[in-house]
Formats: sequence, structure tokens, C-alpha cells
Amino acid sequence: MDLVVNGTEHSVELDPRTTLLDALRDHLGLTGAKKGCDHGQCGACTVLLDGRRVNSCLILTVTLSESEITTIEGVDHPVQEKFLEHDGFQCGYCTPGQICSAVGMLDEAAKGWPSAVGDPELTDAEIRERMSGNLCRCGAYPNMVPAIREAAGR
Repeated sequence: MDLVVNGTEHSVELDPRTTLLDALRDHLGLTGAKKGCDHGQCGACTVLLDGRRVNSCLILTVTLSESEITTIEGVDHPVQEKFLEHDGFQCGYCTPGQICSAVGMLDEAAKGWPSAVGDPELTDAEIRERMSGNLCRCGAYPNMVPAIREAAGR
């Protein structure tokens, strides 16, 4: 099967039950996306699929032949610099997923997609709501929120 990951086409032979996360880590050597819960509950495996954020542990790779996949290794976005400036990480395990999710979330907000809070402005509460699918066991949220806010230009 052919996959386009970070702008590069890869041919891989996979079991049809292989998740995107396992294909990335075990077959392509892209270890930025982490295996946290392996149940889609923590967000450590978040990547961008055709520009939208997804939990790669829940997607079967066999369904992605026409898709563009972007992992943390392929992200080039101001949110990365802002995470560094604001010390938006501690142990770093969740950071790739947090950054991929923030990039996707900022794009969703720019397109006017609603959230549960429903605030059209990216307030701190809105950022927290939109990032709620990504967990940080270290509790670096107080530094992530201003990093994301600044990356959004606010």
C-alpha cells in the first residue's frame, strides 16, 4: 500500500489490522506520535490527516491510501516556537500530540468551526475546550494555553 506521510510517498506492506500509529512507528520509523492509552482517550498519538487532527491509534492504515498524513516530524508551525517560549511541556511525552492537535485546532477555529463552549474568540476557556482531547500527566496546561493563544496571534 502507498501512504503519503509528511509529503513523501512510502510503499509499505501491512496487515490490514495495522493502525496508523503502528504503521508510523513500526514500519516508517516516525516515532513522534506516541502510544499512550491505545484507546483514543489521551491524544498522545494525534497526527493530522488531510489537515484534520485524529487519534492515529484508532485508524486502520488500510483506509488511508488517498490521504495526506502529517506527523510532528512534518509540522512547521509557529505553535512549536511558542511551546518552547512558554515552556509548554515537562516530560515531553504528550508534546507531539499536543502540538499536532493545536495546529489542527487553530485551523478549525480559523474556519469558524464551533466547539462545545461556542465562543468564536479563542479565549483561554475556548482553547482549553478545543484541546480537551489531549491529556498531559505533568499538568503543563497553564503554559500550553498562552503558547497556543500567542501562536493564534492573540
